[in-house]
Amino acid sequence: MPAPTSCGATFDPSPLRAQLADLDKQLNKPDLWSQPETAQQLLQQRKHLQRMVETEQALARQLADIAALLELGHEGEPVIPELAAELQQLRNHIEDVETETLLSGPQDHRNALVTIHPGAGGTESQDWAEVLLRMYLRWAERKGFRTTITDIQPGDEAGIKSVTFEVQGENAVGLLLSEIGVHRLVRISPFDAAARRHTSFASVFVTPEVDDQIKIDVRPDDLRIDTYRSSGHGGQHVNVTDSAVRITHLPTGIVAQCQNERSQHKNRDMAMKILRSRLYQHELEKRMEAARKLEESKADISFGSQIRSYVLHPYKLVKDHRTKLEKGDVDSVLDGALDPFIRAYLIARRDGQVPSPYPMEATPEKKS
Repeated sequence: MPAPTSCGATFDPSPLRAQLADLDKQLNKPDLWSQPETAQQLLQQRKHLQRMVETEQALARQLADIAALLELGHEGEPVIPELAAELQQLRNHIEDVETETLLSGPQDHRNALVTIHPGAGGTESQDWAEVLLRMYLRWAERKGFRTTITDIQPGDEAGIKSVTFEVQGENAVGLLLSEIGVHRLVRISPFDAAARRHTSFASVFVTPEVDDQIKIDVRPDDLRIDTYRSSGHGGQHVNVTDSAVRITHLPTGIVAQCQNERSQHKNRDMAMKILRSRLYQHELEKRMEAARKLEESKADISFGSQIRSYVLHPYKLVKDHRTKLEKGDVDSVLDGALDPFIRAYLIARRDGQVPSPYPMEATPEKKS
């Protein structure tokens, strides 16, 4: 076995540390906090740079461990099992880093608002929507993201009629854009006494959380604000006051609601945040439609397109219809192991096999 070569010069976080030091100087200026928007932007930049430094340091440590194992192997020590485990861990780490490099969209770095709606089919589809909710919450937990369910409508017998939840974490939107569309489930129904096979559908929609850097003008005269009692499964979870808030944007008919908090004021603030995000997405979709008319050859992106099938009977398979990626371990996928599908989608987006969700911000308008 040949002696290992040093890779230490490949990972040099010195420039990143210099940028961190510069950001720290700016953050330590006494007058900075009189400009909260600027301070928040700098804090976000610092968090991103700090994570990049930690990533490079972790990769360097892994390479050093592998080099040490190779050296031991060169001396005749039995290191193959440990070496194989270290190499697999390094490969997983590099794939995670590569995934981040694929997140180049203008909104990819933002927090995400995710909405799930069951399709036709009553209890079957409502139960499938709840399974999808659990899948995304488990995925977010694995990524270390924070999630908050802002609005949920329980199903009549089981499952959910609709749910909106917030995913807070770096690149949440960029990672979850791969999930926009219709998800199809094929299984033996747990609600059918005859144990027949059923096909269920649920739609997933993702919008970037709008912050102060994105200007969305909403006139008070264009809003209708309604309050109502929160719904739930009964007992202490049901409010006895009209704390839930529903806001309707009259010109577009777009509705946002929140019942997560007991405070009507907090629910109103969250509903307004959701409304601004949906209005932003509405504007994006109008521009996307104009872009599609100019670029007829581009593949269509629509909320109603079937993107992925989850088959539990008569065989087990998850297949993404855009990237053709297939996984036989359906239980693992439904438990949140979505990264292979997300990475395949991002690679396809980079290679132009699927268009960017925000083409009007990335492609200048053509002139005749």
